[in-house]
Amino acid sequence: MFVRDRMSSPAVTITPDTPFQDALQLMRDHRFRRLPVVNEKGKLVGIVSERDLLHAAPSPATSLSIWELTYLLSKIQVREIMPKEVITTMPDTPIEDAAHVMVENKIGGLPVMDGQDRIVGVITETDIFKTFDEVFAGGEFGVRLTLEIPERQDALLELCKALLELGGRIVSVGSFRGDAPGKRGIVLKVWDVSKDQLVDALEALGDHVTDVREV
Repeated sequence: MFVRDRMSSPAVTITPDTPFQDALQLMRDHRFRRLPVVNEKGKLVGIVSERDLLHAAPSPATSLSIWELTYLLSKIQVREIMPKEVITTMPDTPIEDAAHVMVENKIGGLPVMDGQDRIVGVITETDIFKTFDEVFAGGEFGVRLTLEIPERQDALLELCKALLELGGRIVSVGSFRGDAPGKRGIVLKVWDVSKDQLVDALEALGDHVTDVREV
């Protein structure tokens, strides 16, 4: 799965001279939390988030009147607020790599660029969460297992063979770092086999079932 499969496209953008109030209203209308900023040639020159806009707004404790506030906000343009250093990604980037970039940089979204200049979409933390939900079959029934298996080449093959012999069907599978060296954590959701059958078969392989539940 790649960024192009989950990004929002076409990207909704604004320009550096967009008034503060217009940018904030656009975010609220579309339920966005960030907007890429492009110049008159369509080149990406910055990005502005809802947080940037709210930080730029006067404090609720201000002594200014509503008329003064309205006038002040109407004079603020996006160019005065936006960060100009923008971290981007590309359509053919694996979605997990895009997620890693977001985590490492503590950001909630990435403009998606086709080449150096043309923005073709945006991928956000919401898109990543939706993908996570799909990969792990969130909301679907089945038996969900968390287990720890040896980190060797045939471990997953043996697990799949055991499930096949029981007549089970794998709905979803994911892996994560184990707590001990040489171990790998696995999360499975399986159809057409009972919880007790699964535990007995997998424990017989030497896999340690740490959690099992019907969902």
